[in-house]
Amino acid sequence: MADPQFLFYTTTHCHLCELAENLMMQTPMDPPVPVDAVDIAQDARLVETYGERIPVLRRLDTDEELDWPFTQEQLLQFIGR
Repeated sequence: MADPQFLFYTTTHCHLCELAENLMMQTPMDPPVPVDAVDIAQDARLVETYGERIPVLRRLDTDEELDWPFTQEQLLQFIGR
């Protein structure tokens, strides 16, 4: 079974996005979990969907989303670690 893939919806000049990214980078994950950052400013549909919610981490295999604020424990549970 392949590991789940994740998207991190973010944009520039987003303080909350920086906080979430720092938390994800400081969370020990072995093996590391690949996360693709998506700048919502590049897509009007994404701005409409996530503009008021970012940062959001989306799990592609289940379509579940984890909205900020989240804790390290919630993050680990969400990614299945």
